[in-house]
Amino acid sequence: MAAMSRRYGTTESFGGFEVVQWTPGDPLGDPDTQIHRLSTDYEGDQTWAELLGLYLQQPGAAQMQGLVVGYWSNDILMDADPDSELVQPLLAAAPHLPRMCVLLINDISSEESEVSWIENANLTPLVHAFAHLTHLGIRGGNRLELPDLRAASLQTLIIEAGGLSAELVRQVMQADLPELRHLELYLGTEEYGASNAAEDLTPLLDGQRFPELRYLGLKNSDHQDQIAQILASAPVVRQLEVLDLSMGVLTDEGAQALLDSTQLGHLNRIDLHFHWLSDGMVARLQAWAAAQGTELDVSGQQGSEDEWRYVALGE
Repeated sequence: MAAMSRRYGTTESFGGFEVVQWTPGDPLGDPDTQIHRLSTDYEGDQTWAELLGLYLQQPGAAQMQGLVVGYWSNDILMDADPDSELVQPLLAAAPHLPRMCVLLINDISSEESEVSWIENANLTPLVHAFAHLTHLGIRGGNRLELPDLRAASLQTLIIEAGGLSAELVRQVMQADLPELRHLELYLGTEEYGASNAAEDLTPLLDGQRFPELRYLGLKNSDHQDQIAQILASAPVVRQLEVLDLSMGVLTDEGAQALLDSTQLGHLNRIDLHFHWLSDGMVARLQAWAAAQGTELDVSGQQGSEDEWRYVALGE
């Protein structure tokens, strides 16, 4: 099962659970198969903290195993305070949600707010408060921090953004996540706040940092060629089942490094969708994948001759 599936801008499933919108008055769903999305209305009267409080009062709330945080402010998110409006209420709720293993923060559609407008905060206290987390998803890179991140059970970490800071990427690379199997970072572009570089990924490359890693997504980057080049010979690739370099500015230069590599043939899947490859390179990659028996996604071809190139998720 995919770690996350999304339709019409909001998430339908995450961490093996169906995501169901909850509003006051609704009964809670099946705790073994469903988790709830809580979201406020822009310029509404009810705060997200008040909504969370009503949710916690429902019979069976303590049995629910996950939570999806939708729109959480009564204002434009660029003007909101995520620490007081979102983080602190969740920290207070942690003792009342003892089975929490799945947490998705900022499941906000583009109709509600562009990803580049979403404000974030230091979310490490939340991870530590919910000690049994196996799946964590975060949307929005503005002011996002994860210092001293430790999570003994975390298997999936997905961070979606138009741009991630170098500091944030380094924090993830230094995290203590011994069970991590799925890592997906939307690295982004400088235009939308990215300051990371390929060198920031160095701690990951030897395969020792996350020994259980099987899915690696380093994607949506304006330096996608450099990422492809360093991964083509990186020991970490040997332990992977899926390599995801999609949604970024991948050109023939980066794809050639993948073709020249001698250590990609074992992969079950390579995802390069949304790319800037030439027709000839696409054909060569497809021939290589067919010979290896590797599933390859090279859909979403952009104009390889265009001078202005961009990532799939920016604003």
